[in-house]
Formats: sequence, C-alpha cells, structure tokens
Amino acid sequence: MPDSTLKKRTVTALFWSFLDKFGQKLIFLISSVFLMRLLDISAYGIMGSLLIFTAISSLLIDSGFGRALLNRKHISAVEYSTVFYFNLAISAFLYIALFLSAPLIAQLFHEPMLIPVSRVLFLSLLFNGLSVIQTVIFTKASDFKTQTKANTSALVISTAIALIMAWKGFGVWSLVAQNVIYAFFRSLFLWLYSPWRPKWIFKMSKLKTFFAFSNKLLASGAIGAIFNNIYPSVIAMFYPMQQVGFYTQAYKYQDTPFAVLSDTFRSVSMLILSEINQQTERLHRVVAKLMKTMSFLSFPIAVILILIAEPLFVNVFGEKWLPSVPYFQILCLGGAVSPFTFILNELFIAKERADFFLSVEIVKRIILIALIIAFFKQGIAGLAVSWVVYMYITLIISLFLSKKLIAYSLWNFIRDVIPYVTLSLVAVLAAYFASYQISNGFLQMLAAMAVMGAVYLILCRVFNLEMTTEINQFIASKRPKNSDNEE
Repeated sequence: MPDSTLKKRTVTALFWSFLDKFGQKLIFLISSVFLMRLLDISAYGIMGSLLIFTAISSLLIDSGFGRALLNRKHISAVEYSTVFYFNLAISAFLYIALFLSAPLIAQLFHEPMLIPVSRVLFLSLLFNGLSVIQTVIFTKASDFKTQTKANTSALVISTAIALIMAWKGFGVWSLVAQNVIYAFFRSLFLWLYSPWRPKWIFKMSKLKTFFAFSNKLLASGAIGAIFNNIYPSVIAMFYPMQQVGFYTQAYKYQDTPFAVLSDTFRSVSMLILSEINQQTERLHRVVAKLMKTMSFLSFPIAVILILIAEPLFVNVFGEKWLPSVPYFQILCLGGAVSPFTFILNELFIAKERADFFLSVEIVKRIILIALIIAFFKQGIAGLAVSWVVYMYITLIISLFLSKKLIAYSLWNFIRDVIPYVTLSLVAVLAAYFASYQISNGFLQMLAAMAVMGAVYLILCRVFNLEMTTEINQFIASKRPKNSDNEE
C-alpha cells in the first residue's frame, strides 16, 4: 500500500476511532457529574474493588485470539467460528467460577454487599464474550464508524437507565446496571450491524494454530490486567471503601483523556503497524509520527488538568470529592506518558514479538511490586507516586526494546516530544498567572483552559512544529476548491 493511501486510511480510521472513544468518554463524563453527586462515595469503592476481576476475566474471554485474528491477513469462516465458540465457553466458565467465588471476594474486602453486586455485575462478561468476533471483523475492515454507532447507542441507553436508578435511590445498583446493560446492548447492536454468523463447526486444530502467538499475549495481558488494577484492591484490603472510591475516581478521571488517546491510536495502530510489519524503516517513521501526534495532545492535557484539579472536582463533582484532588494531580504525571507505552506494545505485537511483550510485562510487574512495597507506608498518596514512577520506568524499558526492533530509541523519543513538553509548561505557566486570582471556580477553569489552549497553539505555530503543519495541511485538504466546482 503506498504511503499516501496508508495515510488517508489512517486519518479516516483515526477520525472515527477518536469520535467513538471521545463520544463515549463525553457521555460518560456528563452522566458521572450527576451520578457522583447522587451516589455515596462507598458505591464507587465497591465497584472499584471488583475491577481486577472484570479486567482479568475480559482478557481471558478474548484469550489473545482477537489480536491474533487481527494480525493474520486471511481468516477462514471455520477459524472465526472456532474462536467464537471457544470464547463463549470461556465466558460461561468464568461467570460460573466468579458466581461461586462471590462470598470469598466479599470476605477478602470485608464488604458483604459484594456478594449480590458481583454476581450481577459479572453478567457483563457473558455479553462481552458474544461480540469479540464482530469487533475483530469491523476492525480488520477499518470500519470504526459502525463500532462507534454500536458503542454510543449502547452507552446512551445504559447511562439513561443508570441515571434514573440513581435518582430513585438504587445506590450502587445504578452503576451495576450501567455496566451490564451497556455490555448487553453493545453486543446486540454489533450482531445487528454485522452480517457474520457463526457456523456450526469447531476445529481444535484451527484453534491450536493461534496458541503459539496468543499464549504469550494472554500471559502478558493477564499479568497486566492484575497489576493495572491492583491499587484499588490493595486499598480495599486495608482502607475503608470510601478511600477506595476517592482513589478510583481520581484514577478514572485522570485516565479518561489519556484513555481516549490510547484507545484511539491503539485501534488504528494495531491495524496499520500490522500491515507494514515487515518494513522496518517505514515502521520507524510511522511510530515517530504517532509519538509526535500524541505528544501534541497528551502533555498539554496533563498540565492543564493538574492546574484546574481542585475547582474541577469541587465545582463539577461536588465538594465531598475534594480528597481525590491530590491523587488526581499525582496520577496525571503518569497518565501523560501512558499512551506511548500502548503504542510500543502494539509495535511488539505487529512484529510478532510476543516474547518481547511477555518479557516486558514480567519485568515491569516485578518493578511495580517493589515500588508498592517501597511506597506503601506513605499511604494512598505514596501508592499514587509509585504508579507514576512505574509508568516512566515502563516507557524506558519499552523504548529500549523498540530500538532493537526498528531503531527507535529513548533519544529519538526525547527529541520527538521535548518541544511539546516545553511549550506545554510555558503555556500552563501563562494560564496560572491569568487565572489564579479568579475566585469563581468555573470561571477560573474556563480562563485557565482558554489561555492554555491559545498560548500553546500560538507557540506551536510560531516554532513551526510538525504537528501544526500536519493540521494545516489536513484543514486545507478539506476546503472546497472553487475551480473544481466551476468545472
């Protein structure tokens, strides 16, 4: 595929993928403003303590086969059907296991309410298992538009029901309903939009052909799922559920913008990098461009969130959430670099170096355990700091390995991102001096964001940074040409 065709396909895919992720996060954010005001903090603590179980289960349901299917150029109907039935069987097995384990989970976190909550919440695993193949098929076809329709429709329905339940006083069950109903309708819409249907055939021989690639992805993913969600579980074992709620909401809202970036670029990069996985020089150029694009967005977002954290939580979510602010500000420092690691992981997978992926995960988690132990005595803020340190170490390790694969090193990364980091810091300093004396919280936030955005974009234009040029070219390409119209 020529560079121009690849670029056009990438831009289109990025647009719909971003619209999907951003639209979901926007709906989620708006609904959360009302839910966080209506619900007790402990409700979020209960949900947060179960994150580790849903994350691991979701990963096991896919079993790494979804990514393996994406990596292959040609997939037969037999292979699709075989993976579908395997995923369905794993989903049912996991739900039964978790259903029976509910009393043990409640005992572990000292919360009896977890028994009924977990048994209903884990139904979402069954629904998610039904739509893995449809998601793969749409992604392989670069059809993020259809996925956007399915995801957004399901989110609107589930969010409306959750808000009504919260208003009627259903408490934590509002959040449970939101998760389960979303999974159900998302799966339903994907089935309605997709013409694919499983055939009544299952061949273990076909399944085995995926194991060599997927088993390492599964192992590394399982390790990642455990440790990415270990903090709420650790806090739940030693602190009241309210403290779990403060931390999980701080983490969730610092993660929201960076997750949009990560998911957007990850959805597209898994497709594009896999397509050019044998072209080392081209991979280097594409990865460098992805890093610059994310830097252009990630660093200014991080610094402005740190600046407006207190008025954001107090005025938007309510004063009762004020204890979340310091956790939120600390975590933003790590969130700023999280999207880069996800892209490098996709590079390892695209190059079919699942051994790199697994090795990185094992080393990273050993480091994370050491950091948790080292910072645990400093309380929840200390745990937040340990996560930030861990994110930077993770990035450095991933860059070391990417140098071996495509000669993209730590130095290349620093050279690509340092202009955006520098201009973000200058812009946020201007935003601070322009807004710190404003007493009204909402006006303070608006002023800070307006000044930050204006100064940052002007500086990028003045220094003629690459991403500014790319944006100008994209806008110019979308303008109607009068000469063409006349002809």
